[in-house]
Amino acid sequence: MGAASVEAMHGAESTAGPAADTAAGTAHEGAAALLAAARGGDERAFAALVGRHRRALHLHCYRMLGSFDEAEEALQDTMVRAWRSLHTYAERAPLDHWLHRIATTTCLRAAERRRRAPVSVAEVEQLQPYPDVLLGELDPAVVVEQREAVALAYVAALQLLPATQRAVVILREVLAWSAAEVAGYLGSSVAAVNSSLQRGRATLAARVRRRPERPLSAYERELVRRFVRSWERCDTEALAELLRADAVLRMPPQPMEIHGPQAIAGFYATVPAGGRWDLIRLVETAANGQPALAAYLPDLAGRGGGGPLHAYGVMVLTVTEQGIAEITGFPDPALPARFGLPPIISAGYFRRDR
Repeated sequence: MGAASVEAMHGAESTAGPAADTAAGTAHEGAAALLAAARGGDERAFAALVGRHRRALHLHCYRMLGSFDEAEEALQDTMVRAWRSLHTYAERAPLDHWLHRIATTTCLRAAERRRRAPVSVAEVEQLQPYPDVLLGELDPAVVVEQREAVALAYVAALQLLPATQRAVVILREVLAWSAAEVAGYLGSSVAAVNSSLQRGRATLAARVRRRPERPLSAYERELVRRFVRSWERCDTEALAELLRADAVLRMPPQPMEIHGPQAIAGFYATVPAGGRWDLIRLVETAANGQPALAAYLPDLAGRGGGGPLHAYGVMVLTVTEQGIAEITGFPDPALPARFGLPPIISAGYFRRDR
């Protein structure tokens, strides 16, 4: 299955996917027919068969690798491997279970190719946010149930675990596989899996701030709006007041951390856009089940003043009842487009939002 075939498979999903979902959900015979056709070489049938699992697989690869881009590549490799090995699917387990096995193996191989393992969250060089608009393609009940498991801090902390231990934690904690199932997949023992899980849990517990069980939606929105207003006024004191006393700012892939409200507010007042943070405009969005802000900046080499603004990056905020606990900035102009935002906007875009 070459690159052209993969592209053809994507095209087929838009037309065959919904019909396949209905057939698979209402009659075993429909799914069996798709499976038989796919095994016979029908790529459209294969696209219909696996299409409903693609977003969950992509999110699984993202948890394993911490990078949206690398998850995209891993998902493509997973689809190719699944297509080529479909004849080995014995139907003893659900199809999504079989696909997750392939995706996990693909991600473990990708992790092995990395040069080094990070020793802190700030050193997770490949870390990228996951747009909430894509999480919307999943079952809402699943998203709510797994809110903690998609949080940016949790995904970043996962990257600090050895790759196999990371797989154990995700398969057991997120996908709810049994210890026996994970042991069978890894060719290990149940005791070894349980031991690895306990070590992984301990590492995560030491690194991840727990968020409230229920979303603080109204409170989060108000806090984000106050953050934006403080930013627009270049009011460092007002911005600092929104941060927890132990707040931290990170900007992957730079191995840096800035701690404390005054230091963070001071950084924003002096560093971005050459200290002209008043030129940067913020648009509310969401990532990893958390509030986020897309940043836009005018062409600093141009004349400025009323001209178009270009995508600059995204900030993901971790909000608690005591204020903003973490800000993770991603200065990547390509990111806002993944959130359904335009790469270039006019100053009027912001005036309409007020």
